[in-house]
Amino acid sequence: QVQLVESGGGLVQAGGSLRLSCTASGRTFGYYNMGWFRQAPGKEREFVATLSRSGSRWYYTDSVKGRFTISRDNAKNTVYLQMDSLKPEDTAVYYCAASSLGVTPSRDSDFHSWGQGTQVIVSS
Repeated sequence: QVQLVESGGGLVQAGGSLRLSCTASGRTFGYYNMGWFRQAPGKEREFVATLSRSGSRWYYTDSVKGRFTISRDNAKNTVYLQMDSLKPEDTAVYYCAASSLGVTPSRDSDFHSWGQGTQVIVSS
């Protein structure tokens, strides 16, 4: 298991940008594929983006392609989610998660460790 702590959420106007960070404890961060999920009010948690251990492969849900970028710095035990051109429908609690499975996992069940979440609110 790995402990994950997200930060960087907040209130932003539509069209603006935010960068979320997720820092992991321990010395095995580079072993894990990392993902970002989000949960809007009244909705189920949904997949946003995933990044392989090496950072060389990634996958995004269609609604954020071209606007969000996932990246990682294994030396800092941190994964990032750069969110540009934000829309009100991006409003949600964003969670990072770690997975030991596959290369670019995207299902909830693929991930074994989760952060506590950080709130993102996009105003219109």
